[in-house]
Amino acid sequence: MDTVALREGLTRLGLAPTDRQIEQLAAYAALLLRWNKTYNLTAIRHEDEVLTHHLLDSAAMVPHIAVEAPDAKTVLDVGSGGGLPAVPIAVFRPDLQVTAVDAVGKKAAFINQAAIELGLRNLRARHSRVEKLPGTYDVITSRAFATMKDFTTLTASLAHEDTKWLAMKAVHPEDELADLPGHARALKTIKLEVPGLDEARCLVVLTPAD
Repeated sequence: MDTVALREGLTRLGLAPTDRQIEQLAAYAALLLRWNKTYNLTAIRHEDEVLTHHLLDSAAMVPHIAVEAPDAKTVLDVGSGGGLPAVPIAVFRPDLQVTAVDAVGKKAAFINQAAIELGLRNLRARHSRVEKLPGTYDVITSRAFATMKDFTTLTASLAHEDTKWLAMKAVHPEDELADLPGHARALKTIKLEVPGLDEARCLVVLTPAD
């Protein structure tokens, strides 16, 4: 992993990574690639693409959590796959309890192993269908998980009145926003600039409707 490019990219995203955080993310990338040989966690198989398409792409969400949900204590990452964006969130926000949920057991197992190896005591993974989870969360995230209609509908029971949904998308999802169910309200769409990634990215912020 090119840790210089990683640090520069994270800094451009408005983060101030410590040496420990750089080490954790580099170790996570190596673990992801190693497990991927056996368990097919991601279609990306090269370090340089893991850097841009996974680490920096996911980290682009992190600064916005503090802005959109300043009082948050808990985060649920839905359809987390290999732990994205759950792992970068847990690395940069040790004050948050981050739960990653995925319906595929091997992916949840990988995230739990990564949490152990990286020393992330604030991260845990659940092997479950998201609609079967108990409790509520302050922030609910997704990255290429589903349409916003499905995302907010499947997690409606996990949201309280102040919950913020943060959905990472490619281009501005006008059709999905027009198809939002009555229980969800879009607050804003934020254009994201991911260093080294020449692809459109945006973050849609939603909240339960009154």
